[in-house]
Amino acid sequence: MSELNFSQSVDVMFNRAGSYMDISPKLLEKIRVCNATYTVRFGVKLRGEVHSFTGYRAVHSEHKEPVKGGIRYAMSVNQDEVEALAALMTYKTALVDLPFGGSKGGLCIDPNQWDATELERITRRFTFELSKRDLIHPSQNVPAPDMGTGEREMAWMMDEYRRLNRTNIDAAACVTGKPVHLGGINGRTEATGRGVQYVTQEFFRHPEDKKQAGMRGDLDGKKIVVQGLGNVGYHAAKFLSEEDGAKIITVIERDGVIRNEKGINIQALKDHMNAGKPLSEFDGGSFSEDLDALCDKCDILIPAAMEGVINKNNAHNIKTKLIVEAANGPVTAMADKVLRDKGVIIIPDMLANAGGVVVSYFEWVKNVNHIRFGRLQRRREESKASLLLEQLKKSGVKFGTNFKKEYIEGADEIDLVRAGLDDTMRLAYANIREQLNEKPELEDIRTAAFYVAISDIALHYQSLGL
Repeated sequence: MSELNFSQSVDVMFNRAGSYMDISPKLLEKIRVCNATYTVRFGVKLRGEVHSFTGYRAVHSEHKEPVKGGIRYAMSVNQDEVEALAALMTYKTALVDLPFGGSKGGLCIDPNQWDATELERITRRFTFELSKRDLIHPSQNVPAPDMGTGEREMAWMMDEYRRLNRTNIDAAACVTGKPVHLGGINGRTEATGRGVQYVTQEFFRHPEDKKQAGMRGDLDGKKIVVQGLGNVGYHAAKFLSEEDGAKIITVIERDGVIRNEKGINIQALKDHMNAGKPLSEFDGGSFSEDLDALCDKCDILIPAAMEGVINKNNAHNIKTKLIVEAANGPVTAMADKVLRDKGVIIIPDMLANAGGVVVSYFEWVKNVNHIRFGRLQRRREESKASLLLEQLKKSGVKFGTNFKKEYIEGADEIDLVRAGLDDTMRLAYANIREQLNEKPELEDIRTAAFYVAISDIALHYQSLGL
C-alpha cells in the first residue's frame, strides 16, 4: 500500500478520533474540510528580468477569528501542504484554547537563492497580494513565521501592511513573530522549542505515563535524538540539555549527523553551524552521513524538521520509547499505527509544537491592547515583596542577597510569557489525560488530542444551531 500524502494523513487521524464521537457525520465533515485556499501568482523584476512566484494562503476554519497560521518559504510549498498545515492549526488552537481559527500560507521559493534586498521586494509584493483579499489583517487573518521565514520577514510584512492601511491603529497585530522593537514580544523566538520542553516536562510529572513508556525518574540523563537544529530543534535541545540535564546524543542535519553518547554541547554546535563551517569539522562529536540516524536507540526522539520523515519505510526500525513531534506532521498515518502497535508513546505535533501559536497569541493581545505585559503590575509586585521581606527581617529571619533580588524583582514580560506558556501546555496535557481516563478506547495521546479539539469546535458550531 502506498504512503498517504500529508493532508490524507491528517484526515485519517481526524477520522479516527471522529469515529468515537457522538457528532453527526455532516458536522464532522464541516469541521474537517478546508474552507478556502487562495493561490496567487505574481511577478517581481529582479536582476534585470521578471521572475514569477507562486504563493498560497489556506483558511481551514473561521469558526473563530482571526484565523492564525505561519507562512513558510520553501520549494516544497504546495496547496496540499498548506491545507494540511492549516487544518493542524485549527485543531491546535482549539486544543490549547486560543480564540483563533486555522490558516497557513507559503511561497514556493528557495530563500537562499535571493539576497536580502530581493527577498524584501518579493515579501512586500506577496503581502500586497494577500492584503487585497484580507488574507493578512489584524482581525481576520494573522500570519507568523514558519520554515524559511523569521522576524525579518514578519517586519517587512507588517511594514507593507501598515503602508497599505495607514488608518488602522491595530496594524502591528497583522502578523506575529516580529522583532521586539517593532511590537513583537519577548520569548516568541524560543516559544516553540520552549513549548516542546514544557510538554516533555509535563509528561515526566505523571508516573503512569512514564510507566507506559517504560521509563523512570525525570529528564536528567535521558538520551535524546533531535532531527533538525533550526529554530525549534535548537531551542528544544538547548533547554532540555542545559536546564533539565538530558543528553542530546544525536543531532541530524541535512548535511550529516553528529553523535556523542556523553551528550552534545548544543550551543557549541549551533555556533559552529552559524559560522558556516562544515558539520564534519565539528569536534564535539563524531560525524557521519548515516541516513538511518532517526533509528538510533534513545529514550526520546524529537523530529523537528519536515513532515513525513517517519513513515512506513522506517517506522518498524524506530528504537525509542517516546516521540515528541516538534515539527508539523513528522509521523505519517501509516507510521503512526506501526508505532502504536510497538508501544511507542507519541506526543503529537498539535500539542508539542503549540508553543509558537500560544506566544503569538500573547503578542497579538499585546498589539491590540497597545500595552506590554508587566507594565502595570511589576512595581506593585516589587513593593509588596519588599514590604514582606522587611517585616520578616524585623522578626529575625535572614535572607541571602541572591534570594532577596530574585524574590523582590517583579515579573517582566519574558517571565509572564514563559509562565503563561507553561500553564497553557500543562492544562492542554491535563485535558488530554482527562479525556483518556473518561474514554480509554481512545487509547493514545494523539487521538485524545483530536477528540478534545474536535469537541471544542463542534460545541461552537452547535451553539450556532448547526
